Amino acid sequence: MSKSWKGTANLDIRDSVPDWGPYLQPQAPADAPNILMIVWDDVGYGAMDVFGGPIETPTMRRIADMGIRYSNFHTTALCSPTRSSLLTGRNATSNNMACITEASAGFPGLSARIPFENGFISEVLNERGYNTYAIGKWHLTPAEETDMSSWKGRWPLGRGFERYYGFLGGETNQWYPDLVYDNHPIDQPYRPEDGYHFSRDIADKAIEFIRDAKVIAPEKPWFMYFCPGCAHAPHHVFKEWADRYKGRFDMGYEKIREQILENQKKMGLLPENTRLSPINPHGEPGTTGPDGQPWPALDFVPPWDSLSEDEKRLFIRMAEVFAGYVTYTDAQIGRILDYLEESGQFENTIIVVVSDNGSSAEGGPSGSFNENKFFNNVPDTVEANLPHIDELGGPRAYNHYCTGWAWAFDTPFPYWKRFAGYEGGIADMCLIAWPRGISAQGEIRHQYIHAVDIVPTLYDLLGIEPPEVLKGYTQSPIEGESFRATFDDPDAPGRETQFYAMLGQRAIYHQGWLACTVHPPLSGWGNYEHDVWELYNLKEDRTQTQNLADEKRDVLELLKGLWFYYAGVYNGMPIDDRNALELISTPRPQPSRPRNRYVYYPNTAEVPESVAVSIRGRSYAIAAGAVIDGPEAQGVLFAHGGVGGGHSLYIADGRLHYVYNWLGDVIQKISSSSTVPAGRHVFTAEFTKDGVEPDTGSATGTLTLYIDMKKVGEGRIMTQPGYFGLTGDGLCVGRDSGSPVSPDYAAPFAFTGGTIERVVIDVSGERYVDHEKEVAAWIKRD
Repeated sequence: MSKSWKGTANLDIRDSVPDWGPYLQPQAPADAPNILMIVWDDVGYGAMDVFGGPIETPTMRRIADMGIRYSNFHTTALCSPTRSSLLTGRNATSNNMACITEASAGFPGLSARIPFENGFISEVLNERGYNTYAIGKWHLTPAEETDMSSWKGRWPLGRGFERYYGFLGGETNQWYPDLVYDNHPIDQPYRPEDGYHFSRDIADKAIEFIRDAKVIAPEKPWFMYFCPGCAHAPHHVFKEWADRYKGRFDMGYEKIREQILENQKKMGLLPENTRLSPINPHGEPGTTGPDGQPWPALDFVPPWDSLSEDEKRLFIRMAEVFAGYVTYTDAQIGRILDYLEESGQFENTIIVVVSDNGSSAEGGPSGSFNENKFFNNVPDTVEANLPHIDELGGPRAYNHYCTGWAWAFDTPFPYWKRFAGYEGGIADMCLIAWPRGISAQGEIRHQYIHAVDIVPTLYDLLGIEPPEVLKGYTQSPIEGESFRATFDDPDAPGRETQFYAMLGQRAIYHQGWLACTVHPPLSGWGNYEHDVWELYNLKEDRTQTQNLADEKRDVLELLKGLWFYYAGVYNGMPIDDRNALELISTPRPQPSRPRNRYVYYPNTAEVPESVAVSIRGRSYAIAAGAVIDGPEAQGVLFAHGGVGGGHSLYIADGRLHYVYNWLGDVIQKISSSSTVPAGRHVFTAEFTKDGVEPDTGSATGTLTLYIDMKKVGEGRIMTQPGYFGLTGDGLCVGRDSGSPVSPDYAAPFAFTGGTIERVVIDVSGERYVDHEKEVAAWIKRD
């Protein structure tokens, strides 16, 4: 009990005096404000009109006009690390979140397990009488702990949130999301053809969650962590929203940067002497590593004038789709604000809006119809993308724009997401408003602040002293600092020092100076002792156009020493620059020991790819035991993956089919020569690997179909080198898991006209154990 009991207990309750004090729920102070924290994804500093960009966001302008814009707000250059800081007030590596959760490693700083000593603001507010809600993207649970068998202590409900609705991983299909409600997966409530979009769905849920509690306790405040999937890939939006931007990007990404910077100067976000950072600042792709290693081909911007007319047409449409995606999501957030105003809650709600990192360049120089290629280390080409130009943004796409737009939407800075040493990766939008509590309206502040500073500022506004012990864990020091003083004083000091480490890149900010290494992320260069360090005076040169390393050697050496000091304080080593495929494919702890035989059943939750059987680069056999009632039987026996890559064994038009969707580019289908008979049968797809495709690392071989022991089909296929998706659609028996693997059927394609008992997958290199004996036994069963 938090309070001592002060009643009187006698033998008879009638003679006793009750005291409810120690047993009551925590009570927030009277008139305590609500908090709405909105975290955009991969938006970029110069994308939205509220920061001078070309994309219309009236809801964000509405917030900015009644509050403060911070022109010098910073993140970590990647999503999970930033989000961990936004919720704890500690540095990403102190949170063991040096990278995304799918890239965890067995080291302090890299494990992707946020210590319980680093309490979430939701946990603190939950004990102080607040309702707490998380909605949308989470990405703070290790990928290997996101299945239904796992401990849920690192799911939202395990970290102080009372309700959750969204997706656990780093991204999701906006038409067919990987939805989780509280602590279990669910199907989406309706289909894209009926108007479904994830941004709309989560806005509905935000309003529902707030309304549910207010009906019962109108005076109780709430904290909502609202995180749309936007603007992370896939860039999905209704065509009419993309079409609003017809012609807006025809000038190309180099010219539009000039317009964006001019807007930013007029708005007072940046000083008049600010210059645009140059295209490919280090002479990419000609720059090499210490041993001659090439600059990553992904991180290069082709000059607009060097593009063909077809390339320009494709890239323009990619930007239109992205812009429509952002504007549509902004409109959904506007519905939440409208509800708060209608219900009388708006005036006393603190609103914080940020983006988690700079614009994403994961589409590469050519853009991508399927962003999952990035995680498979497979380059994209304009030739592969161009035929799909009219499908961009739709349910058959998993699209991402090209690096040129990432650069443009980070105007005026160099580079983009993943680059922790350059403002394009770490400088982001930040808006703060509180109609009742902040007098500044439509003003701009220029102090250097960071994601770690949001939580202590909120505590300061609420008058909360962070607890020394939370849920039995002695709390670590909060590493951020309150910037509340800047609300009223434009000259109040900002953050003095900030440490960065990301994907092989190192940087440190100190008193206006930024030192960073020329070491592109995910490059595989290694040899960190040979890194070249650069030095920039950000007070005079926000866009990092003048490297002062040679002129200011004493300042550079001081900052280099500070980097190593804080790397020790904040668990900043080791650093990891392996490519995306290597990071994602690294073996990690699993809920059970690896085995050669896996059994899956219908009517169970989807199995995430991170904990499912791995068929990557090896021979495998998929065998489904089912009873077929008659010729009308159809549907999915087994499916894993979706529109961006996957495979499925299914029955359609009376025949057995196996399809392997290779990264959305190649639909490889093998069908049975004979029809599926009624009765009890085993349907098998057996892949025998016999080679490796040299350009992509894909395994090649023969896929054979069997009905019982009879061979009914055969063909050559190649399989992906890596995961079907970073998070991807789960493994399912008896239905498709979301966006369809095969264009032959619409998702979800549930199995009808029979029953499935189980699906066995064998990865021993042979058919599953005692195949013939087991098939015979299954067929003979009564």
